Amino acid sequence: MSRRILLLAGSSRADSQSAKVAHYLAGRLQALGASAEVLDLGATPLPLWPAEQPCLAWQTMAEHLRTAEALVVISPEWQGMASPALKNLFVYAGRAELAHKPALLVGVSAGQGGAYPLSELRASSYKNCRICFIPEQLIVRQVEQVLNAAQAADEADERIRSRADWALQVLLHYAEALQGLAGKIEWRFASGM
Repeated sequence: MSRRILLLAGSSRADSQSAKVAHYLAGRLQALGASAEVLDLGATPLPLWPAEQPCLAWQTMAEHLRTAEALVVISPEWQGMASPALKNLFVYAGRAELAHKPALLVGVSAGQGGAYPLSELRASSYKNCRICFIPEQLIVRQVEQVLNAAQAADEADERIRSRADWALQVLLHYAEALQGLAGKIEWRFASGM
C-alpha cells in the first residue's frame, strides 16, 4: 500500500535549498513506492499567527496535513535556529492535523551546521500537536554542492543520497506501524503536559 507522505520545505525564501532537498526526497519516496507531495513555505507562506481573518492558505495546508500519513520536516539553519516560517506553521498546527504521525526531521545548512534547528524542533514543536519525530534524522551539509543532478557529483553527494534513502525507508516503516493510531486515542488532556 502506498503511504501518503507530505514534505514541508521550511524556508520562507522562494527557490530555496530546502525546497530543492524536499523535491529530491519526494522523488526518492516515489521511487520507494510512496505518494509524496511537497508543501513549500517559500511558495505558499502563512501569515504570522494569529491571523486577523480566516486564512485560506492555512485551511489548504491543514487539509494536506490531515490527509498525510507521515511527514518530512525540512528546516534550514538560520543563525543556529529553525526557520521562522516553519515555527509559525507549528503554531498553527494542532492535534487534528498532526497527532501521532511520524515525522523525519531534515536539517539543511550551507556550511557544516544543521543540527541545532533539529534539536530546537524536537524540544518545542511537538507538545500540543503531538507529532512523533522519529529517532532518525538527516542533515544535509554543504547543501549547495549536493543533490543537484540525477547522478551524484562526488563521494559526499553519494553518501548523503544513501543516508537519505535509508532514513526515508525507516520513516515508511514508522508510518506503517503508527497507521491509524490517532483515531484510537481518546483525547483527555489538551495541552500535552
